[in-house]
Amino acid sequence: MPDLPTPQDDTEAALFSECWDAVLSYADLCTSGSLTAQQLATEAFTLGMREVRAAAHTHVRGAGRRTARLPTIPALLTAVRTTAAAWEADGQGHRLDPDLRLWLNSEAAARHAGPPLGRPVALRGLRDMQEADAALLWLAEVEALPLPTVARRLGLEPATVADELDQVRTLFRDRCHRAHLDSPMDAQCRSYARLLDAVTRSAVADTPNDLSRHLATCVRCAEAAACLRLHGGGLPAALAGGVIGWGGLAYLERRRRATEVRLGAGRPGTAEPAGPDEGTGRSRVLRGGLIAAAVLLSALALGVSMMPFGGSGDGTAAAQDDRQPVADPDLSSTAPRPTRSSAAPRSPSPTPDTPRRKKPDPEPQGTSSATHRSAPAGTPAATPSPGCRVAYELDSQWPDGFQATVSVTTDRALSGWQLSWTFRDGQQVGQMWDATVRQNGSRVTATAADYNRTVAAHGTLSFGFLGTWTDTNRTPRAFALNGEPCTVG
Repeated sequence: MPDLPTPQDDTEAALFSECWDAVLSYADLCTSGSLTAQQLATEAFTLGMREVRAAAHTHVRGAGRRTARLPTIPALLTAVRTTAAAWEADGQGHRLDPDLRLWLNSEAAARHAGPPLGRPVALRGLRDMQEADAALLWLAEVEALPLPTVARRLGLEPATVADELDQVRTLFRDRCHRAHLDSPMDAQCRSYARLLDAVTRSAVADTPNDLSRHLATCVRCAEAAACLRLHGGGLPAALAGGVIGWGGLAYLERRRRATEVRLGAGRPGTAEPAGPDEGTGRSRVLRGGLIAAAVLLSALALGVSMMPFGGSGDGTAAAQDDRQPVADPDLSSTAPRPTRSSAAPRSPSPTPDTPRRKKPDPEPQGTSSATHRSAPAGTPAATPSPGCRVAYELDSQWPDGFQATVSVTTDRALSGWQLSWTFRDGQQVGQMWDATVRQNGSRVTATAADYNRTVAAHGTLSFGFLGTWTDTNRTPRAFALNGEPCTVG
């Protein structure tokens, strides 16, 4: 396993501390054990920093438009995926998560490394932005950092950073719209391109039935729609899924939890990095003294992250990814990168007698509709059944199919949920997003996804699905949340 690269200056030392956590968090999702995650993260970080440094020197002043490239953190996360693919090709795939191995050998993985015009729209849109704008968008939307923190890291004015973020979101939408139009499309997709642009610009515009049916069957147009629709809270998932690929939504949830942990801890701010005027000798001593602390913080935080936040210890929990974020994303900016010699295992590697917990679905659809996000705690069986009210909306309907959205308001906090109902007219559920579905005859059960199982008291959860019907398509009956009947209306 190679040693991590040495920071070239104080600025890069702060960058190492900021980015290592993100790399280690994603590497842990991709691997079969803690020590393996450390090895994957180290190799990927070394590869990624070499590419970041090379890209920074490719633009010659006055030579025109810069070479398109990703901001540092998503570039390093891409290096994790690239390194995992190299492991799979070199016969080391047994060290990776089984679901990731399936993805690496799928068409979805080939798209990320294939011809540029065939890559996901979010990836192309982010690469086509100025690096400072792209970094602002990524830190705020995916890393979920508070705007004052983002402003400090990027050297922006805290009073105006929110307005700048709104402008950057719009810019990203424009880049994604251009990328979508440049993509190779068949005649049907191209015929919907203008309509898709118009519908996604408004928060209140209704999606025509024929466009809804097309988005339900065309993956690439659905990806574009997620990037073009800035309202509704789906932008972070569109970014993470399009840029990172496998495990993007699970990574997104981890970073949000990390931010919640940091905000809840109430720690005082850490010191700013030492400036060049303080002497190179002192800077080296500072780096050497803090390096072990940085590694131990990452190791300890990852160990804690793999413990559930309360909840039952029954067998159901073993099938869920209840690990928490690797570490606080706002670690001291003076701490340089960890080294191989000081790295410590974060938690014992799994043994053959201990089944590994199932990782989140690599490509869940949609985004969480829960009002608040917090760490998962337990399973639906361990959650008290609250009072609830269901709103069932038939979004669109055509001769043999329909699209519906289900929203549930709960009186009590949930740390896991299942909603069941009975169809009156023999309807069948096909594709579902923001939940997983099981149907037995006319009885349907929707179970929370990994990223939206937690709902605050008096909060609302929602999900949608496509279905088929014949003759009649009445509203279902007998809605129940975690086994407790709900009112409909």
